[in-house]
Amino acid sequence: MVISGGGFGDFRSLRPARGVEMIFVNFKTYQQGTGAKASKLAEICEKVSKKTGETVILVAQASDIFRLSRAVSLPVWAQDVDEINYGSHTGWILPEAIKDSGAKGAILNHSEKRRSPEAVGKIVRRLKDLNLKSLLCCQSIDEGQKLVKFQPDFLAYEPAELIGSCEVSVASAKPETIRNFVLKFSRLPVVVGAGIHSPEDVKLSLRLGAKGILVATDVVLARNPQKELAELAQAFG
Repeated sequence: MVISGGGFGDFRSLRPARGVEMIFVNFKTYQQGTGAKASKLAEICEKVSKKTGETVILVAQASDIFRLSRAVSLPVWAQDVDEINYGSHTGWILPEAIKDSGAKGAILNHSEKRRSPEAVGKIVRRLKDLNLKSLLCCQSIDEGQKLVKFQPDFLAYEPAELIGSCEVSVASAKPETIRNFVLKFSRLPVVVGAGIHSPEDVKLSLRLGAKGILVATDVVLARNPQKELAELAQAFG
């Protein structure tokens, strides 16, 4: 379904999405999101979550999941995981291992770690078996249609060309595609990523039907991560 009409301004009159909303903060492999610095960033995220009442989910490297899950009460997710079982799989990430470390879920198919639909399906099934949640990243509606059949807990819409941008967000550059994506996959909570960096980006994404945002650079590399995250979180109110 395509939304037609007068353009960007039309979306401002839409009502925000109702229900549970969330902010996924992807620590990536930035120095500011690794090891001891990851713990400090997690504590900052927890302060913001407690002050604003908004749900913040930490998306960490596998090596930091145990550390963060003990340092804060926020849910910690893995940045990726493999479909393997116990055995000879040197260098792979075992789903049981991230669960034992304290992870509550994992994101999959991020533009920086793309996977085939077949691999995604196998991993989602492994996560379901362990009662772990999944968020699948999609670059388009077409890709979402290939992945939604695996019944993930969330879909994230992230046009690849805008990921890591601190100037242009998907909300400002492609608002109509967010709305179309949400309408197409209305049975699942949709999270918006790629360049989200302002309270207005958050508000517009919610008006378009999103249930949350996925951020990284704007918070993790900020001079004042607490201030930056707080501004985004307050936009949910």
